[in-house]
Amino acid sequence: MKKFLIYSILSISLLACKKNDEKVAETEAKEDSIKVEPTKSEADVAELTELSPEKISEVLKSNHSDTLYVTNFFATWCGPCMQEIPHFRKKMDELAGKPVKFTFVSLDNKTDWASKVSDFADEYDIRKNVILLDGMLLKQEFFAQNFQSWNGESIPFTLIRKGNKSDETVGSMTEEMLNQKIKKILADNSSAKAIDNKEKAMISSPKKSLK
Repeated sequence: MKKFLIYSILSISLLACKKNDEKVAETEAKEDSIKVEPTKSEADVAELTELSPEKISEVLKSNHSDTLYVTNFFATWCGPCMQEIPHFRKKMDELAGKPVKFTFVSLDNKTDWASKVSDFADEYDIRKNVILLDGMLLKQEFFAQNFQSWNGESIPFTLIRKGNKSDETVGSMTEEMLNQKIKKILADNSSAKAIDNKEKAMISSPKKSLK
């Protein structure tokens, strides 16, 4: 009888310990699940700008004569795209405070907007410069209307323009290539502006009277 009571007490104690361990394990599991929640959410995507192909066309046609526009089409799954991004980031820092607008148009799948694209934007601190574009909405007309050399078959693609001068690059660029292209666009615009000012001055200057 005593042995039966002892075994009963031990069984009850073990059962109580087991339940307590299960509660502890459940609590720890809940805490762990909180810790591993995704860092990105729909709110993060909301901070990024999503535009339709029509709106992208309007952005590409924006033209302030004193502004240099650098528009890069990329995807986070594209190796060559990711290789050249640091060059753009460095150039952005060099031209900070000047009339330059860098825009990065993401062609990633919509399922990656809240994770990979958002992480990418934060990594390079370009959240305000990233535009989301659903590639499934793009038609051949979009490329024909906006570009001379890009048909959408490959990325990255970069359009650099200022005034009536532009440069299109299909494929990844080295830092040297990017610097040269931007330098050339700026130089061509300076020359064109100087010629234009000279022509205006000649037209506005009074003609000397003949005696």
